[in-house]
Amino acid sequence: MHQIEISVVIPAKNEAKNLPSLLIEIANSLTPEATEIIIVDDGSDDDTSALLVSLTDSLPLACKIITHPNSCGQSTSVYHGVLSARGKWVVTLDADGQNDPADIPKLIATAKQESGVHFCIIGHRQQRKDTQWKRMQSKVANCIRQWILNDGTSDSGCGLKLLPRSTFLQLPYFDHMHRYIPALTKRLGGNIVCVPVNHRARLEGQSNYNAWNRGGAGVIDMLGVRWLMYRNKLDTINKAITYEK
Repeated sequence: MHQIEISVVIPAKNEAKNLPSLLIEIANSLTPEATEIIIVDDGSDDDTSALLVSLTDSLPLACKIITHPNSCGQSTSVYHGVLSARGKWVVTLDADGQNDPADIPKLIATAKQESGVHFCIIGHRQQRKDTQWKRMQSKVANCIRQWILNDGTSDSGCGLKLLPRSTFLQLPYFDHMHRYIPALTKRLGGNIVCVPVNHRARLEGQSNYNAWNRGGAGVIDMLGVRWLMYRNKLDTINKAITYEK
């Protein structure tokens, strides 16, 4: 049996029309023997689960489908997927097809240059194919985020990320925590690297998010993460010198 190196975790809700082409692109972008795909169907009410069962059987790499009977949210879906992962490194990306799987090897190459235990490689979307209103929201949100968290992330909304599975499992788990993976990784003393990546238009369906369901909870979560970072003593512990006779 081949050693799984990369686990690609995809949270999905009502993305039956986008998943087939996305999964084929992932299979074509990575080494099948060293890769697994984990799709977490988060309470979809379309035919996502049935489609995945038939589709994954035809893919040349290991696949796992996790189905939530009811929607638990993106953070829980990502967390559940990572818990089930076998790879040393975990890649997350959105199920809507706007993240380009062809960029995953670029993240892997960047990760191989990291010497530390903890790190997070996150995409920075170039020439975004979103509406002007959505791009403006993102620009404002990133400015506020950097002012409060200073987590070194130029595009916090990019779903394409890579980090060690062991790092992810040390992050505090809470609802919406997937938005703060870079900041929480930095809290562990990890390095954050932003990599330019492609961005594509959504071809089918509609987003499960809008300005209102991101905004209110986002401010509260951000302040909570800032409190966690301020209270962090892990760096002091990591740099402590111990003498034992």
